[in-house]
Amino acid sequence: MAFRLLADASVVVHILFVAFVVFGGLFVLRWPWLVWLHVPAALWGAWVEFAGAVCPLTHLEHWLRQQSGQAAHSSGFIERYLMPVLYPEGLTRNLQWVLGSAVVLVNVVVYSIVVGRRMRRR
Repeated sequence: MAFRLLADASVVVHILFVAFVVFGGLFVLRWPWLVWLHVPAALWGAWVEFAGAVCPLTHLEHWLRQQSGQAAHSSGFIERYLMPVLYPEGLTRNLQWVLGSAVVLVNVVVYSIVVGRRMRRR
């Protein structure tokens, strides 16, 4: 039971991390110190997509599921409703490039605003 809960928790953390990668720049607009956390996270997220790599959180979740006696993806709430956000059906290399480019584009726009604000203050 504990391994299953930890596996579910790893999925939640994974989704929160992906959301932070994509939208974390918006938090930097409010809390500039977050830039030190967001830039490495965004670079990691873009690299994972461009390289076609698998995030270590995915491996952790699969291992935890195996330890609990489950298949890597079972039909619980987390798997049914949250996993498709991370692993959409039909995920191709081209789609991964689009997703990686979207991460970069969104963050370039947001950080352009951040830099513009800083320059206007000076």
